[in-house]
Amino acid sequence: MDLIHKVLNIVLPPITLILLLLFLPSFLVSKFISRIKRSINSEMVAGKVVLITGASSGIGEYLAYEYARRGACLALAARRQERLRAVADKARALGSPDVIVIPTDISKVEDSERFINEAVNHFGKLDHLVNNAGVVQIDMFEDCKQISDFATLTNTNFWGSVYTTHFAIPHLRKSKGRIVGISSIAGWFTVPRMSFYCASKAAITSFYETLRAEVGSDIGITIVTPGVVESEMSQGDFLSKAQIDFVPAESTERCAKAIVDSACRGDRYLIEPSWARMTFLLKVLCPEVLEWLFHMVLVAKSSKKSN
Repeated sequence: MDLIHKVLNIVLPPITLILLLLFLPSFLVSKFISRIKRSINSEMVAGKVVLITGASSGIGEYLAYEYARRGACLALAARRQERLRAVADKARALGSPDVIVIPTDISKVEDSERFINEAVNHFGKLDHLVNNAGVVQIDMFEDCKQISDFATLTNTNFWGSVYTTHFAIPHLRKSKGRIVGISSIAGWFTVPRMSFYCASKAAITSFYETLRAEVGSDIGITIVTPGVVESEMSQGDFLSKAQIDFVPAESTERCAKAIVDSACRGDRYLIEPSWARMTFLLKVLCPEVLEWLFHMVLVAKSSKKSN
């Protein structure tokens, strides 16, 4: 077996490079043509059933409004019932023919199952599941007093998406529906003081990429990686506490429209805003430089100020 690995170490890199040079141009052209076709044949969601978690504020709230403008029926989930009802009222005014509110804590498996069951019992079907709910916590890992406190974050950001997806899959198979998983560029562009948030978002991306390979064409999966977006999570002292207040925040309405457009086109991935994809290239091409900059600018510099 060791001999096989030695041969592969020598042979596989040049073969891969040659194949890329031969087929990459035609592959990129075919992707461009495919995107044009998907844009022309974009899915119409009028009358379709869309379930949205974390719909009481931020991206989830504006996703509800965007789907409502397109005539979709909505099931909205979050913990704050009164806030959900306000979002539901506005969604109806914007054009949704039917909106139900289901107070849910998706970090609990029984709540996630109840949310899916109540929505399907009410509407009789499910077309889009939008897993948006998430929380953030800003702390240096080394300064954390009680490590188990981060379980709340991972239970919501990662396991919440897993739970709802698990219970929704049988219904989505019937409708040839779509899952929209809201990850973050933090899943690859990792920022100090956000270790568990970044890890949970990386886990979401990996989970949905694996699931996509399992379900094939039965269920579409759009993985969304937004940058900094105006929301309750990014308001107040979040940006200053994370030492990233120099990053421009995109409007929630613009981000939500881009997400729904992408889901209706049947995209596999969406990076929003589009300039944020450059951060992925930086991460791949020069990770050492980024890590050094993050440490010097976001950690060492702030440590000197505190001293």
